[in-house]
Amino acid sequence: MEQISKETAKKYGTATVIAAWLAVFCLFGYRSSFSIMQGSLMQGMGWTSTQASLGYCFMMTFYAITAYFSGRLIDQKGTKPAYTIGAICCFLGFFLTSFIPEGASYAFPLYLLTYGVFAGIGTGMLWVSSTISCRKWYVGTEYGTKWGLAFMGAPMSQLLLTLAVSPVLKTAGWAVGMKILSVIMAICLLVAAAIAKPMPDKVGCQPFGFDSLPKKNASASKPAHVWTLGEAFKTRALWCDIFAFMFAVMGEFLIWSQIVRYFTVDLGWTSDSLFGLPLANLVYILIGFAGIFTMPLTGKASDKLVKKIGIECPARRLMLIISPAFGIAGVLLALTGNLPIVCIGMVLLAVYWGIEPGGAAGYAGTVFGGASLGKIWGLSTLIIMGIGPSFGTFMGAFLFDSFGSYVPALIFGVCAYIVSMIAAILLPTTAEVKE
Repeated sequence: MEQISKETAKKYGTATVIAAWLAVFCLFGYRSSFSIMQGSLMQGMGWTSTQASLGYCFMMTFYAITAYFSGRLIDQKGTKPAYTIGAICCFLGFFLTSFIPEGASYAFPLYLLTYGVFAGIGTGMLWVSSTISCRKWYVGTEYGTKWGLAFMGAPMSQLLLTLAVSPVLKTAGWAVGMKILSVIMAICLLVAAAIAKPMPDKVGCQPFGFDSLPKKNASASKPAHVWTLGEAFKTRALWCDIFAFMFAVMGEFLIWSQIVRYFTVDLGWTSDSLFGLPLANLVYILIGFAGIFTMPLTGKASDKLVKKIGIECPARRLMLIISPAFGIAGVLLALTGNLPIVCIGMVLLAVYWGIEPGGAAGYAGTVFGGASLGKIWGLSTLIIMGIGPSFGTFMGAFLFDSFGSYVPALIFGVCAYIVSMIAAILLPTTAEVKE
């Protein structure tokens, strides 16, 4: 086995965080861009909200399937091949979709193929690779801070791409916007693939933060045992973690994919505001702007909690209980329709966003360790992302088509957050350790 120096290990860890930042930037570029392109796409194609959202649902379904295989790929080969495949497929997802002619009889099934399948495979290579690579390199009191920095790519994507694409949608339409996005995806992910480094177990070193806690309490040191999928999926810890994350993203993706339409349809925010952007889009990107600060701050806070408690597992659990509470509060404030209060709600949603995704993977890491985490979290992601985002997005569009308002959809999102909180409360504070 190749062994590297401490100085080289630091460079590898830093490169891993940068590559993860780029991967998360592209992953959430797909998610955030859909919300702002949905109205233009529906108008151009003559589709209902449900039809337009089905492409997004297809994408998340193939994303989930691909995530399982990407987890195994990362355990064996690292993130470089995952990011390379992601670059190709993410480019094709936007680029091929942009050539679908408006009004063609075959437009809808072709949309499901190009946007659903290619984008699904491309984005499916990004989430597990970014979260697990950071978790493999950083554990204990180091993980939250480093993942918070990597996860800053998500709000930066929402902010920058919304600012870049919104004027294009207004002047040139959704097809040109997708062509621009396809080039951005390809460049970012090819850079991520170029700088991606092997995992620490492949280069003969321990993850950073391994010695940050007493050995008898350091959950990162527990799993010398390499877990099988069968063993892992018999534990309450994994299933509660899955349900906590699945219902959280069910509410999250419903809100993220439909909130701009709620602002325009239910609240009537259609006038232009600053920078020539519609008010609805400007309020939406407030989540991204706030997220730039909440991602590192919540990551740092989670690490301080780990240090204070002295054991990582209960600290990560507590953060997963707190996280959906911010989501619930954010949606309830959005339902008031009062602009300043809605803006506060967007900030609270950014706080939720900063905690939940990395927190769920972090909790799993405290239980199962780095050696077997890729395949376990890959299959978990298949379940979580195969159900949560697709169902949440579909219900958001379906409830609007049924009631003519997005208020029932947002209430559904609140209920999903409540279930997430209950599942987090049921998480065990200690995990069975296999020697």
